Amino acid sequence: MIYFDNAATTMIKPTSVVKASSYALENLCANAGRGSHSASVKAAQILFEARKAVETLVGADDVIFGLNCTDALNTAIFGTARHGHVITTAYEHNSVLRPLRELEKRGVIEFSVVPPDSNGIINPREIERAIRPNTYLIAVNHISNVIGTVQPVMQIGALAKKHGLLYLVDGAQSVGYVDVNMKEIGCDYLCFSPHKGLHGPQGIGCLCVKCGAPLSPYRFGGTGTASESVDQPDDIPEGFECGTLPVDRAYALIAAVHHNNSLPLNVRRNVAACGDFIRTELSKIADVTLYGKYNLLPSIICFNISGVDAATVGDILSDQYDVAVRCGLHCAPLCHEYLGTLKTGAVRASLSYHNSMDEAEFFVKAVREIAAK
Repeated sequence: MIYFDNAATTMIKPTSVVKASSYALENLCANAGRGSHSASVKAAQILFEARKAVETLVGADDVIFGLNCTDALNTAIFGTARHGHVITTAYEHNSVLRPLRELEKRGVIEFSVVPPDSNGIINPREIERAIRPNTYLIAVNHISNVIGTVQPVMQIGALAKKHGLLYLVDGAQSVGYVDVNMKEIGCDYLCFSPHKGLHGPQGIGCLCVKCGAPLSPYRFGGTGTASESVDQPDDIPEGFECGTLPVDRAYALIAAVHHNNSLPLNVRRNVAACGDFIRTELSKIADVTLYGKYNLLPSIICFNISGVDAATVGDILSDQYDVAVRCGLHCAPLCHEYLGTLKTGAVRASLSYHNSMDEAEFFVKAVREIAAK
């Protein structure tokens, strides 16, 4: 199989990640923070080391572990919610839009959606124009999961600081693909999952928090701390990590971060070269419509073939060419509304470092043949 669905999850994992996960499952899965015996202490140490690895990777002050990026985003959005106004963008994933909509339905917030400009970029000036007296949060997708547009997160961070607003960045498609540093961006919260760009395990997500950024618990239950009280503690991270944590995934996460840090520069250049090749060649096919204009992550290519339903294209690529892509609305309805593909969906090819130029050439040939039928 040629696997071009890496923006959903990277299927091929480094050997070190696989070995770490297997070793931890066999040897290290005691309950962290729930006992003083050596196995529990060792599990707690692994979680500590995983936090430190993530903090160093993205410049975070604290890291809260959750189920995945969606869970991390929900924790940030509900954990900062108050009566007021939130600004977000048309590029957001439903893991941002749906929590905001739920808070709106509950009468807690109002939220505004800033559309892209004529170049397909979220203009920071439009973010600033959307600010109201009761605005408290800006929530922005760093890189669009649909078309790969990279947003000016640092400029938006400067605006958030200027106006004293909290700033949440969805880094699901950026961490592991580009350098991400919370302090440089100026965000209070950064969310991502290691199973995408870091080629890490599924089932663990990271909510990275700036020191002093406000946050209230989103879940309630056992934390191993303040157990004499029925009130949920609000200390970070313990008050936000109810129940048993996945020590095996945390151990594999450490391996994924170390592997990512060891990748030579030419690996990222190869991904960019393959993606640029696909985009250039698809642009030469008359019946192919490419989406996205400027400032694009090369590894995400979104398109449609005239007269062929996106789902059909995906089925043909899978059944006849053994190529895996993602077809549909990609859980980002406002982005598809902007693109004019809300009814049709679109085909997304997303690459990672294991993909080769031979695979890119085969994929272009396959799309050319489908378009010619």
